[in-house]
Amino acid sequence: MPNIYIETFGCQMNEADSQYVADRAEAAGYAITSVPEEADVLLINTCTVRDNAERRAYGRMNHLKVLKDADPAVRLVVTGCLAEQDRDRMQKLAPHVDAIFGTKELVRLGDQLEAWQPSFSERVDFSADRALLAPLGGSADGVTDAFSHLRAFVNVQRGCSYYCTFCIVPHVRGRFDHRPIGDVVADVAEKIAGGAREVMLVGQTVNAWRDMVAGADFGDLCREVARLAGLERLTFISPHPKDFSEKIVADLGSLDCLNPRVHLPLQSASDAVLRRMNRKYTAEQYGQKVDLIRRYLPQAAITTDIIVGFPGETEADFEATLDYVATGIFANAFTFVYSMRRGTPAANWDQVPADVASARFARLVEAQNASTLAYHARKRGTIVRALVCGTSKKDASKLAAKALDNVTVIAPKPPDYDDALYARAPWLSVAIEESRIWGCTGTVVTRAHRFSENGVPVKSPALSLI
Repeated sequence: MPNIYIETFGCQMNEADSQYVADRAEAAGYAITSVPEEADVLLINTCTVRDNAERRAYGRMNHLKVLKDADPAVRLVVTGCLAEQDRDRMQKLAPHVDAIFGTKELVRLGDQLEAWQPSFSERVDFSADRALLAPLGGSADGVTDAFSHLRAFVNVQRGCSYYCTFCIVPHVRGRFDHRPIGDVVADVAEKIAGGAREVMLVGQTVNAWRDMVAGADFGDLCREVARLAGLERLTFISPHPKDFSEKIVADLGSLDCLNPRVHLPLQSASDAVLRRMNRKYTAEQYGQKVDLIRRYLPQAAITTDIIVGFPGETEADFEATLDYVATGIFANAFTFVYSMRRGTPAANWDQVPADVASARFARLVEAQNASTLAYHARKRGTIVRALVCGTSKKDASKLAAKALDNVTVIAPKPPDYDDALYARAPWLSVAIEESRIWGCTGTVVTRAHRFSENGVPVKSPALSLI
């Protein structure tokens, strides 16, 4: 059986796309490997939202070339947003890439994998040559473990029609293409049948979703999904402030299974910058959306995205954003220094000097870190419900989990810890003891098969005297 290695850069849309490819590959007779040196097909799913992601993707293409040099039968495939944007340029910069598939060609990519599959049974064995290579590292996607089925992504739309002046997405993923409500609900039902306890609805501007034939908006979609038997938790990413009507937010507020976290990208609190970004709302209108969320989802943590150093940003513009963040409104924020993207209007405008943008970024991060730490500190002394992720990547004696508001929780593995057992009873009650900027630490108190269950007590780990 041939192996495929999948590595993903970028957002949840790309993660969902990689999962689709992994499913198609397995159906075509491939095994998913976590080690590139074992792969017959190497797939890189690329992002072009920021310059760093683009450079990393090209670097990885060149890094993996050594596998093709050692074994000429290996196929290197690139998909994702960079593949859509740079199809011709990529063939010059990375001529060793065997195939390029844009964001709208995933079905064709699956068909190509199926067509290639028989050829790998007749190949010359170059395993000895591969064994001489230094480890190539990387973070694989699509590799299943005891916990991978617990969380599932379901695409509700592709593309975006808003054309923010800093964003390449509409150019590489196209305009809005909303999936019919029946198809989305069927996909969620399939994920639940496969063991998913939490389902994330994914779209570039997810709350702009519409089914014109059914006359349904995003609130209607979420209500329909929430009716599915067996769905325990529902969440979504990434909405646009413009598309949160009171009706949609009220619909969300009526759902008991909705996770208490709303990601609401701000980008800037300056109206002048928002106009240049073509964000389609003012700072005041953004605040009105926050008020809606507070009214109908009072327990929800609000997280955000912020760009610093956008072309034309003055010190006063930045101070408006800094002051807004300093109010403590955001439980967490993904903050970025503006990155020029080829093909977008903002790339042609006068740029903020790099040292000025960097200094502003440091001040913004400091302010948000204080808010995030304060938010996490409020969990100390409480017991939170969290869905287990598995062993902590930094300490094999501990487990990692995600609270309902997406906060990372780390705890020592209880004496009865076993991957299979905790995958069957993945809902943990964790007594929070310490808080950090990245999340919280604590002790597992109970584990439960279902979110609605109280669970059974677990023993505390023995005290180490070493």
